[in-house]
Amino acid sequence: MTTTQQPHINIRDLKAGVFLSGVYSLVNPQTAMTRGGKPYFKSLIRDASGEAAVRKWTFDEAMLPEVTATGYAHVDGRVEVYNGQLQIVLDHIQAVEVSVSDLVALLPATHKDIDQMFAEVTAILHSMADAGMRALADAYLTDEAMMAAFRHAPAATNVHHAWIGGLLEHTHQLLHLADRMLPLYPQLNRDIVLQGLFLHDLAKTVELEWEKGFSYTMDGQLIGHIVRGAIWLQLKAALAARSSGVRLSNETVTVLQHILLSHHGSLEHGAAKLPSTPEAIFVAMLDNLEAKTTVAIHAVARDRLHSGNADFTERVWSLDTRMYRPDPLHPVSAPAH
Repeated sequence: MTTTQQPHINIRDLKAGVFLSGVYSLVNPQTAMTRGGKPYFKSLIRDASGEAAVRKWTFDEAMLPEVTATGYAHVDGRVEVYNGQLQIVLDHIQAVEVSVSDLVALLPATHKDIDQMFAEVTAILHSMADAGMRALADAYLTDEAMMAAFRHAPAATNVHHAWIGGLLEHTHQLLHLADRMLPLYPQLNRDIVLQGLFLHDLAKTVELEWEKGFSYTMDGQLIGHIVRGAIWLQLKAALAARSSGVRLSNETVTVLQHILLSHHGSLEHGAAKLPSTPEAIFVAMLDNLEAKTTVAIHAVARDRLHSGNADFTERVWSLDTRMYRPDPLHPVSAPAH
């Protein structure tokens, strides 16, 4: 089945009582059990404007692989309000194939200029003092296939920067934050921090795929961006030495690999090693700051807040809390009728 030609209804425009019929991206589709022990379907649906929860209360668990096969589905259902949040109760759901042109409407994308962000990332990296570190950065920057993926990949499937261009946006923001903060910490090596931030998530270009919604590749499932990034670094460092004639010391490469292996900050959050250099600590903490702040901003969605909304979001699992949405210094207006 292919997409229908009916007008697409943006999730941002949904209101209670509306009947929704259209094609959307599925996010984390799964089955769960009601209190009565009956299976039901639960998921988020997403388009470029936002996302909303869906439920299908009568559902055969055996149908889950068929329904989720493409990452996109045509859904029919009624929009309701549950705990102050919109929720679509589905009558029907069916997997569909979508075209590349459909992805513009069905996947969220960065609102920032990709070319400008990439140019600024390149300029910051070229400002590093050490010739060997600049050569290493160029070994990545001149890899056209890798950089094409870097410009368009999401930074995650559903946590932070989960949109087309999200990985570049996250990296761009981190490099600018570091460039402003590093003068306050002159004992840190600026080149190592900047290189570490550039490389820390770069292997998400092969860990994640976005043609069928946002999901993990086989490489992502079996190896992951932390280990893949450390492997790439060994190879790119050797390539940079051959092409530039400037070789980084083994110690420098190891210190950079350590940043990649430790940037998740703690073992329970997926780090292979605990951050054990000042630069690794700085990178891990700054990465966490930028990611969680972005999650919080998008969770409260103050640009779409009105007085009819609930003050608190549903629990944001990556923050382990419900977020208070209003800004007390800027009261919101009543919803438009």
